[in-house]
Amino acid sequence: MGAGRRKGPGTVDALQADCEECFGLCCVALTFTRSADFPRDKAAGEACEHLDGSHRCGIHARLRDRGYAGCTAYDCFGAGQKISRHTFGGRDWRDAPDGGRAMFAVLPVVRQLHELLRYLADVRALPAAARLHAAAAAAAGRVEALSLGGADELLALDVAAERALVVPVLREASALARARFPRARSLGGADLMGAKLRRADLRGAELRGALLVGADLRGADLRSADLIGADVRGADLRGADLRGALFVTATQLGAAAGDGTTRLPDGLARPAHWA
Repeated sequence: MGAGRRKGPGTVDALQADCEECFGLCCVALTFTRSADFPRDKAAGEACEHLDGSHRCGIHARLRDRGYAGCTAYDCFGAGQKISRHTFGGRDWRDAPDGGRAMFAVLPVVRQLHELLRYLADVRALPAAARLHAAAAAAAGRVEALSLGGADELLALDVAAERALVVPVLREASALARARFPRARSLGGADLMGAKLRRADLRGAELRGALLVGADLRGADLRSADLIGADVRGADLRGADLRGALFVTATQLGAAAGDGTTRLPDGLARPAHWA
């Protein structure tokens, strides 16, 4: 969870969480399942016991110590403040006739749209994908317009269909950015849970949707690797080089382990809990 600087719609800064402008939606709308990430079960629509009356987390500075590692990794991509301030015009869910059920239902929809906007912003920042910049901008304009719809429109939206329209642009941009690594490994969707990949040469690798839970990636070279949708929960990224890695999100970094020697893509901050 972070604080995004207010800039124009569809920009990277506008796609960062601004908790001060949100009514704590993620602390109510989401389901918690007792696990290594959460110390207790919580049903969707049930307010977390640590959410105070001003929509602030009462244990924010101690989340990981209290067992809420999942909260420190979660990123709504700026959906929370858009729903709070635009979709519902600044109306607190506590004052809503339905108890906020519509707001909570809209959160995953707008979050997915904002995730697509973030990926499209990444495409437009890739020099190697210059010929796709116009297409990415057009797609971002369409997705942004959808994200500004009313609650009923958002709930009726086929997000999977919208994602399907964006995916070809993302795939082509990835191929262009990784073309300088013709011998790169193709590991899209691979089951690499717990894999021993210390100091592995993964430059330009396709790791789309790969299962990298608990993988040892210490010192691995992941420059220009495509990590869209890769599950890196608990992966050890200490000393890894992710400069130029494609479609990496704050959520992925927050779910992994790293340290001061981990080199990150431009625009992504080092998680506070990394050693």
